[in-house]
Amino acid sequence: MFEGLRSSVVSKLTDVPKRILIGRALRSDRLGETLLPKRIALPVFASDPLSSVAYAPGEVLLVLSIAGVSAYHFSPWIALAVVVLMFTVVASYRQNVHAYPSGGGDYEVATTNLGPKAGLTVASALLVDYVLTVAVSIASGIENLGSAIPFVVEHKVACAVAVIVLLTLMNLRGVKESGKLFAIPTYVFVAGVFIMIAWGAFRGVVLGDTMRAPTAEYTIKAEHQGLAGFALVFLLLRAFSSGCAALTGVEAISNGVPAFRKPKSKNAASTLAAMGLLAVTMFCGIIVLALVTDVRMAENPAADLLHNGVAVGSGYVQNPVITQVAEAVFGKGSFLFIVLAAATALVLFLAANTAYNGFPVLGSILAQDRYLPRQLHTRGDRLAFSNGIVLLAGAATLLVVIYGADSTRLIQLYIVGVFVSFTLSQTGMVRHWNRLLATETDQVKRRHMVRSRAINTFGAFFTGLVLVVVLGTKFTHGAWVALLGMVIFYGTMTAIRRHYDGVSAEIAAPEGPSDDTVRPSRVHSVLLISKIHRPTLRALAYAKLMRSDTLEALTVNVDPAETKTLRDEWERRGIDVPLKVLDSPYREVTRPVIEYVKSLRQESPRDAVSVIIPEYVVGHWYEHLLHNQSALRLKGRLLFTPGVMVTSVPYQLQSSEAAKKRARRRSEWNAPGSVRRGPLQEGRPKEPSAPRGRPDPGSAESSSGPDANN
Repeated sequence: MFEGLRSSVVSKLTDVPKRILIGRALRSDRLGETLLPKRIALPVFASDPLSSVAYAPGEVLLVLSIAGVSAYHFSPWIALAVVVLMFTVVASYRQNVHAYPSGGGDYEVATTNLGPKAGLTVASALLVDYVLTVAVSIASGIENLGSAIPFVVEHKVACAVAVIVLLTLMNLRGVKESGKLFAIPTYVFVAGVFIMIAWGAFRGVVLGDTMRAPTAEYTIKAEHQGLAGFALVFLLLRAFSSGCAALTGVEAISNGVPAFRKPKSKNAASTLAAMGLLAVTMFCGIIVLALVTDVRMAENPAADLLHNGVAVGSGYVQNPVITQVAEAVFGKGSFLFIVLAAATALVLFLAANTAYNGFPVLGSILAQDRYLPRQLHTRGDRLAFSNGIVLLAGAATLLVVIYGADSTRLIQLYIVGVFVSFTLSQTGMVRHWNRLLATETDQVKRRHMVRSRAINTFGAFFTGLVLVVVLGTKFTHGAWVALLGMVIFYGTMTAIRRHYDGVSAEIAAPEGPSDDTVRPSRVHSVLLISKIHRPTLRALAYAKLMRSDTLEALTVNVDPAETKTLRDEWERRGIDVPLKVLDSPYREVTRPVIEYVKSLRQESPRDAVSVIIPEYVVGHWYEHLLHNQSALRLKGRLLFTPGVMVTSVPYQLQSSEAAKKRARRRSEWNAPGSVRRGPLQEGRPKEPSAPRGRPDPGSAESSSGPDANN
C-alpha cells in the first residue's frame, strides 16, 4: 500500500522539492512519448559539433600564431582538411546507424566485430570524451560570457559548477523536455552565424567595405621565426588536430538512435547529414571571415600580442574569434552582435547536452553487459537514466574544479578519446560488411554493401591517421591525462565485470542436490533481549510460534544491576524459555553475541541458527538515531556468519502510526521510484490496515530490515 515507514518520512522532505525540480514521475508505458522528432533531435544530439565552431577556429589560429601572422595563410587548407574529415566521419556513421540501430553505437560495433576488449576500449574512450565535452563546453561558455560580465570571470569555477548543476536538473526532467529548452538557443546560434557569414560576404564582395576586427592593429610576437621542414609540418599537424575539435559529438547520434521517432535509423541518418553540413559551413565561414577581418590570436596574449610594439599585458582579455568577427561584421554593441554573443555563450553551455544524452545511454548499455553498476541501467522518475546523468555531472564538476574552468588547458585533453572510438568503430564496420558479403548472393544488396564497406574503409584509414596525429601533437600538452582516464575506466569496468561474473557463478543454482538444498538437522533459535517490555514479549511469542528445536533468550551483562533486575523479572513472570547471560568485561554487546553464535555453529555445523531481534519502528527520521543502533551493528556482523539467519520483529510506536496515516494520504500519486517498480496495477484492491498494537506485515517488511535503520 505504501513504501516503508522510514521512506515515507524521508519522502515528506524530498518529494515536494524533487517534483518542483524535475516534474511529476512518468509511468513506464509513457516511454514512447519521450521520443524525439528530427527538429528536436538535432539540437539535442548535435549541439556539441555545432557549437564547437565557436572555439575550433580560434584553436587553429592559436597554434598557427606560434609561427607568427604569416602562418595564418595555412588556415584555409587546415579548414579544408577538417571538412574532408567531417564528411568522411558523417558518411561512415550513416552506415553505422543503419547497421546497428539499437543505440550501442561504437561500443556495439566494436564489441560485435572486434571482440569484447576492443568494445571496452571504445567504451572507455567515449566515457572520457563525454566527461570532457561537458567540462570544455561549460568552461568555454563561461569564458565567452565573462567577456561581457566581469563577475563571471572573477568566479568562473563557481559559475561553471552552477551551470553544470542547472544542466543536470534540466536533463533529469527528461530528454524531450530538455530538448525543447535547448532547441531555441541552438537554432538562434546557427541562424546568427549564417547571417554573419552572409552579411560579411555581402559587405565585402558587393559593398566593398573594409571590415576590421578589434585586434587587426595588433601584431604577434612569434615564438619560433621562420619555421620550415619538419617543424612546420608538425605545427600544421598540431593546428589540424586542434581544429578536429569540431568533430566531437558526431558519434552521439549513433548512440542515441533509440531516442528518435520511427523510422529511427532513417531519421538519425538525416540528422547526421544536416549536422555535418551545418557544422562545416559555419566552420569554414568563420575561418574565412577571421582572415578577411585580420583577427589576431596568441597562445600567451599577455606577452605575445603587441599593440604599437608593446605587449598588451596581463589585464588584456582575449575574446574568441567568433566574437571578434561578429564585432567586425555587425559592429560592436549592435543588436545582431548582442544576440549572437548571447546565443554563442548559451549554446556552448547547452553543447554539454550531447554528452548528457550520450553518456547515460552508453552507461546503461554497459551496465546491462555487467561492465558498470546495474544502477546505471535503471530509468528514473522521468524515464531518463538519472544515475548516469548524476555520475556524468559529478565527473565533469571534478575536472572543472581541478583545471580551474580553463578551456585552453581542458581542450588539450580533448578529442583523443573520440578518435579512438572513430577508428575502432570504422574498422569494426569493415569487418561487419566482410562478414555479410561472405554469405550474401543478391547482387543489388552486394553492391550496396561494397559501397558501404568502401566508405567505412576510408573512414577507418583517415580517422586512424588523425588519431596518430592527435596523439603525436597533443600527448605532452595534456592528452596523456585522457589516456590515463581511459586506462582507469577500462580497468574499473573489467574489475566490475569480473566481480559480477564471479558472483553469478557462485550463486548459480546447481542441477542436483547440494548443501543449500539439504534441510538443516535442527534449528537453534536465539532471542536477543535487554529488558522485558512489549517488543520483547512480542518477539518471544513469535519465536515460540516458529517451533524451533531449541529456543533460548540471550542477554549481555553490561550493567550487573540491570542484568539482576532482568533475571528477577524473568523468574517472576515464569517465562518457560531459558535465559542465558553472556559476560562482557569490556561492556561490549556485539562481540560476545557474535562469538556465542559462532560457537553454536562450531558445535553443530549442520544446525541452522536463527537470531531473533526485537526492533522499534518509529515515524521520524531523527528517531532512528535514538533506536536500533545495536541491532543494526549485530545484523551487519551476522551477515558474514555462515548458517545464521537473522529475523527482525518490529514493534510500531505511536509515531509510526502517524507516519502510516500520512503515507496513506500520499498514496494516490506516484511516489519516488514508482517507475522503477513498474506501472501500478489498475483495480488492485487496497490492503486493510493493521489494528493498533499488532504488526503491519507491509510496514514490518519494509521498515525493520537492516537498510531501514541505516
